[in-house]
Amino acid sequence: MLLTSSQISMAISSSIVFVFTSLLFLSGYVLQQQTVRSLQAVIKPKPIAPPPPSPVLAKHFGTPPGHSFYDKYLASNRPKGGWVKVAYAQLVKEQLHVCNALMLFAVLEEQESMAQRIMMYPKEWDQQASEQKTLDPTVETSRRLLREAAKRYRVMLQPVEPMLKVGQGESVFPLAGLLSLLGYNRLVYLPPSGLVLDTSGLDHLFTLPMDSNMLGISAGSEGVATTPSVVLLSPSKEAYQTTLESLPSENYDEETFLSKLPLLADLPEDQIYIVAKTSSLRHEDDAFDAADFLDTTSYIHISDSDMLGPEYDSPREMVTSARPRQPQPRKAWQDVYEKYRQRRMDICGLDLEPAPKPARTVLDGEEPKV
Repeated sequence: MLLTSSQISMAISSSIVFVFTSLLFLSGYVLQQQTVRSLQAVIKPKPIAPPPPSPVLAKHFGTPPGHSFYDKYLASNRPKGGWVKVAYAQLVKEQLHVCNALMLFAVLEEQESMAQRIMMYPKEWDQQASEQKTLDPTVETSRRLLREAAKRYRVMLQPVEPMLKVGQGESVFPLAGLLSLLGYNRLVYLPPSGLVLDTSGLDHLFTLPMDSNMLGISAGSEGVATTPSVVLLSPSKEAYQTTLESLPSENYDEETFLSKLPLLADLPEDQIYIVAKTSSLRHEDDAFDAADFLDTTSYIHISDSDMLGPEYDSPREMVTSARPRQPQPRKAWQDVYEKYRQRRMDICGLDLEPAPKPARTVLDGEEPKV
């Protein structure tokens, strides 16, 4: 039976409609399934994440002598009252030494010392900032470093009033004022200027027995009189009052006061190299090892009578006169001064101070220039 042209057209039209209807159905089905899966993903409850682990202290704590891990060191060398009862306290009297204190606290933070940190400074610095519209650049720098100490290195700042007046109203801030910090069982004071290399040795000083409220640790050569390079203090009301009463009402000199402090008789055998002094390096011989000296010493007190101080760019003739003659001690001496210069730049953003010009001698008959 032959199909007519109209029947053929109808069949073709029906086939086309069927194909497109099927495609439309399939596309709708696919979109429906995608929508259903999306809704299921939104409605499905998320798994509860396990609670974060409790924070723990870092295991390693510098390189405490004879101990590999921090918990073992803390268990056998815990200071009386714990670490909240001991502190590094710096009494900054001159703006030149603010950076030195900041360098100390920076190393304490970097090496994760658990001891507290205190910086006492003259209250008049704050008064100058509030009374003067334009601050001296030196004062502004000191205030910047003080803010950085509190913000970056968790230092407690404490402005203090002078205790003694000498001469024409000169303010004096005796070191004995640290004995008034009754909230602490032990304080460690490092006279400026110095270089901290390893805080674990210094932290060990908080555990040593004391038979006096103030003890000095000398790093000078045997038989050579020198002021202490480290001072240990055990604050108490009685010691504070007794020490203040013993101070002269005028002509107070900190060097004389420090030289009269009783010295810690003996350091433990593993703490012999805790403190050193640059002026003592000139007495070392050929057997001295510069690398070993820098690796084993915790704190180096930078003090040379022929030098202006590590904060200054001392003239060449001063450097030549002060540095040791032997090669290895001289290398250690130069490395210490260079490390101090580099840290001063990295931590405080300060270059060395220019050497002060010597006072000009006025000849007879010459009028002094004003």
